[in-house]
Amino acid sequence: MSAPCPGLLFCWRSSPTAQPVLNQPPSVSSSLGTTIQLACTLSSDHDVSIYSIYWYQQRPGHAPRFLLRYSSSADKKLGPKVPPRFSGSKDVAKNTGYLSISELQPEDEAIYFCAVGIQGLENEKMEMEREEETEPAASVSQAPQDTLTMN
Repeated sequence: MSAPCPGLLFCWRSSPTAQPVLNQPPSVSSSLGTTIQLACTLSSDHDVSIYSIYWYQQRPGHAPRFLLRYSSSADKKLGPKVPPRFSGSKDVAKNTGYLSISELQPEDEAIYFCAVGIQGLENEKMEMEREEETEPAASVSQAPQDTLTMN
């Protein structure tokens, strides 16, 4: 049995499986002008309905850019200067969060990755606009990257 966290106002304990494992397909190709949907599936021991899904874009030679946070249709946030062509959604039955990009443009060719955070505990660090921000906060799980290639 673990000892309590003496002297701390807030104590977070985690087990090796406390955070979900996220899976994304390795690459997706599509044509300019079309709509594409990228998936971020949580491990079966976690319920996507209690998580906010964060999506990031990384172009070659650039730091990751926060695109959006999606918790529900009533609780979502688009990143600074991110066009409304980018949107989020969830399919609870498939335990998956999605990033949709409509009217694909050449500048959309990039690496996309997702991260999760428990709803209601949104972390402003995960939504930073600063260029030096290179990775999500340490308290979230991050999926392997998903590369989008234009045809």
